[in-house]
Amino acid sequence: MDQQKIKKLRQLRRRHHVRKSIVGTPERPRLTVFRSNKHIYAQLIDDLHGVTLAAAASPSAEGMKSGANIKAAVQVGKKLAENAKTKGIQKAAFDRGHYRYHGRVKALADAAREGGLQF
Repeated sequence: MDQQKIKKLRQLRRRHHVRKSIVGTPERPRLTVFRSNKHIYAQLIDDLHGVTLAAAASPSAEGMKSGANIKAAVQVGKKLAENAKTKGIQKAAFDRGHYRYHGRVKALADAAREGGLQF
């Protein structure tokens, strides 16, 4: 099998392993993270209704040359917590996807906690 297909299958397996115990509700939405080579994105999702409640991304952050670093992840985490507060969301379930909990993903989670989100 092609190496790219194997990599994608492994990522899907890890993602399903993480997601099988996490469900987003209106009271406690799922905070999901997507990390690309240039940017990082986060959103709060209500899985029961299939709706995104709040979102933040590094392309919309002001004054950032690159969204692929820990500084950008911290800004995105703070912005997401701020957006969640305006919508009345205080708790979330963290969904790291198939990414390890370190580096940019961990920085985003810590910044969201500092901003007032609980998970």
